Amino acid sequence: MDLKTLSYFVTVAEELNISHAAEKLNMSQPPLSYQIKNLEQELNTVLFIRGKRALQMTESGQLLYRRAKEILSLASKAEEEIISMGEGMKGTISIGLVEGTAPHIAGEWFAGFYRLYPNVRFRILDGNSDDLVDKLRSGLISLAVITSPCDGQLLNSFTVGKEPMTAFIHPEHPLAKAEGNTLSVSSLIGEPLIVPSRRAVIDNIYRWFREFRSEPTIVCEMDSYLDATALAERRMGISIFPQTAYVPNSSLVKKRIEGENRSMEYLFVWRKGHPLPTVEEQFIDFVKLSTEKKAQF
Repeated sequence: MDLKTLSYFVTVAEELNISHAAEKLNMSQPPLSYQIKNLEQELNTVLFIRGKRALQMTESGQLLYRRAKEILSLASKAEEEIISMGEGMKGTISIGLVEGTAPHIAGEWFAGFYRLYPNVRFRILDGNSDDLVDKLRSGLISLAVITSPCDGQLLNSFTVGKEPMTAFIHPEHPLAKAEGNTLSVSSLIGEPLIVPSRRAVIDNIYRWFREFRSEPTIVCEMDSYLDATALAERRMGISIFPQTAYVPNSSLVKKRIEGENRSMEYLFVWRKGHPLPTVEEQFIDFVKLSTEKKAQF
């Protein structure tokens, strides 16, 4: 199982068609089929079920696909790391960011790190916290900023920020016209609510309402701030979202939700037990130091 054979296998697994895979690899079909058959013989297992038009991965094939992706990624990172040792800090940092304050916080990190290491590049993926954890598991990204809580058995983490949860309300709604820039949870009882789709956030909102012996009336779950504002603008309900995501908008009124535990905590996370390139290890140390300095002021 050398790296070249594994790369052939991964391409076939992703295309599920020998002809398409061979074309993608710029080789003819017979040698590729031969490589896959040899791999199956070496492992004494069937990796693909051959159909008339497409292949189907067996359970063994799916396992090898996951492991092969990890091995090839690690080999690529090792090569990148060794090259960077001779050329100064170099490489690409793959990081996922959840909506809210995460992009604002991370922007400072990127700018500061880039000033120190101008040969470093960044690859940023967006998504909700659960999506980003899945991307971490699959190896699409190495680092992420998500909202709490997180799986401590799977991820290393430290806190990088916190912000209040906010209600976005149509200006004609009575709560928008009420005095003050805050709202109590009790004033939201019976109101249709549009909330983030993450289960942990929804559970937390239920806890708010239990303090008043009630339950929230959730009419929609969404991932994006754009969805939250669009639905609030059309009077579908009151959208609950972190404050920093707010962009001044004359068609909405924002009010912070009063009380303890009415905030969103942001965590910087990466997978346990998975080695990272030097550039990403260095970036983690940079973020930790930046966060600690900020906490001192």
